[in-house]
Amino acid sequence: MPYAVIKTGGKQYRVSEGDQISVEKLDVEVGSETSFDNVLLVNDGSSIRIGTPAIDGASVSAKVLEQERGKKEVAFKFRRRKGYHKTKGYRRLTTKIEITGITG
Repeated sequence: MPYAVIKTGGKQYRVSEGDQISVEKLDVEVGSETSFDNVLLVNDGSSIRIGTPAIDGASVSAKVLEQERGKKEVAFKFRRRKGYHKTKGYRRLTTKIEITGITG
């Protein structure tokens, strides 16, 4: 099963064709195609190519399924013995994509 490791939004993802993943928000329309050129590793089933840091000419294409907000996260701060505590919640903006092809 061929797979690749891509980097987007400061994170690395191991993807193969047909995978659906949520990544940091991308500025693209729902239903459109996008490609990731920052490919760190490609395994085509028989050989592995590792970039330094990225592989020249390799790309991963994906289709944008939806723009969404992630699950609720909580940031909690406190100082011991001072009576100080603060709770703040947030939801990260994400883009759900489906991997359509790996080249390179």
